[in-house]
Amino acid sequence: MPVVELRPISRDDFPLLGEWLREPLIAEWWHDDPAPGALERRYGPSVDGADPARVLIASEQGEPVGLIQWYRLDDEPEYRAELEAVVPVPAGAVSLDYLIGSADRRGRGLGRAMIVAALREVRAAGAPAVLVPVHAGNVASRRVLQRCGFRPVATADLEPDNPAHDRGHVLFRLDLGEAPGATPAGAP
Repeated sequence: MPVVELRPISRDDFPLLGEWLREPLIAEWWHDDPAPGALERRYGPSVDGADPARVLIASEQGEPVGLIQWYRLDDEPEYRAELEAVVPVPAGAVSLDYLIGSADRRGRGLGRAMIVAALREVRAAGAPAVLVPVHAGNVASRRVLQRCGFRPVATADLEPDNPAHDRGHVLFRLDLGEAPGATPAGAP
């Protein structure tokens, strides 16, 4: 598995993030506007500490390769309610999203490495579980979550990130009941 380092996003990352968001595969699943003003509105609050989501840039050998974010579902009440209509959501549970920026970096294990690195932070923050809804058509993301120890727990009709998609999702869960830094059964 590749070694990645995570660091908080900065405004200096916005131009590269805009390029990543224009990539056709990224645009298919991560439906954020890549325009500079839109990036400022979406990610500026995280840079400034006004948004509690942890938005991180992943680097491999010093080169930025992707973005991963995690956030407490308690901080997103509407989203939490949408998930609770399908499965129980423990207090303090988190969700995460990630993207690998360029096509030449995909298929090399970076997604798994990024998720494993983020899970170290999530465990240290004391989260009891991670819940991740993935669009049913996003087979690659479903597989990488399973390689990281997540298990599918439900199918659900949820609001898609991309309005062009249908509502079909698979909800994955990873329980983190072990001590911080411990690896749950089946996880890397």
